[in-house]
Amino acid sequence: MRRLTVRAERWKLARPFAISRGTKTEAEVVVVEIADGAARGRGESVPYPRYGESVEGVIAEIEAVAGRIAEGLGREALLAAMLAGAARNAVDAALWDLEAKQTGRSVWEIAGLSAPPAAVTTAFTIGLDTPEAMGEAARREAHRPLLKLKVTGEGDVDRVRAVRAGAPGARIIVDANEGWTADHLADYGPALAGLGVALIEQPLPAGKDEALRGIPHPVPLCADESCHLAADLDALVGKYEFVNVKLDKTGGLTEALRLVAAARAKGLRVMVGCMVGTSLAMAPALLPAQDAEIVDLDGPLLLAADRQPGLRIHGSLIYPPQPALWG
Repeated sequence: MRRLTVRAERWKLARPFAISRGTKTEAEVVVVEIADGAARGRGESVPYPRYGESVEGVIAEIEAVAGRIAEGLGREALLAAMLAGAARNAVDAALWDLEAKQTGRSVWEIAGLSAPPAAVTTAFTIGLDTPEAMGEAARREAHRPLLKLKVTGEGDVDRVRAVRAGAPGARIIVDANEGWTADHLADYGPALAGLGVALIEQPLPAGKDEALRGIPHPVPLCADESCHLAADLDALVGKYEFVNVKLDKTGGLTEALRLVAAARAKGLRVMVGCMVGTSLAMAPALLPAQDAEIVDLDGPLLLAADRQPGLRIHGSLIYPPQPALWG
């Protein structure tokens, strides 16, 4: 019979990380382990208060299905047994890893990918700050090919201008985290296009983004908080050009792979993103990242120290996980 264990962990960040909703100094994650005989699978998730999640609540959700996990609950049944979110993500990742360890097959083979996953280039995120501080951060990271900027509303064009001056060769995406109004988007769009911004994430609050249909998009828009599952896509067509697939929103790799395929079928482009967690949380996301135009899996790069063994990361290039980590 399987044995499930779950625990909370805290990982310090290299520096405070600010977005439009607040600042954090550590990553709080939940780790699930499912053991079956000598085989053990692991998964990590990051509870997100924006979605009503807490570490304690996520652990309680996971413990509520411990008996069914012990009896052999599989990934497909898990989709019905738990709601999408961080709790299901941790369990789903552990089940993928467990199957890989039991069968000796890599997760990419189990998932039906046509080839082993390759290394991907991740964005590196610069947290919300003054234009001067963000420009200085950009100068430190100017060697990176893709920078993601957290923005908030007033002064954002100045922030982007400072970053562009600090990193003239970098591709830039900006993430408003629901912090703009329709007026911000209409006013900022042309200026950001002129500064070479490649993408704007979630400018308006989820559920209040219908106005996007009437605003010209000189810079493509990406749905983040507005997109969790494949069932959300119909409402996004015509408002956004991209969707941001995060395993903590989809409730795991199983649904994330379906979301990517469904988005492609509807003509939406794909970004794969993350919450701030360790390499264990990023590892499953490298599978859907193979079919993404933009990848933002920089969680480990924002930590003071990562899990060991972790993902091999060279600059902004992230390599697929070794079995000792996951999969």
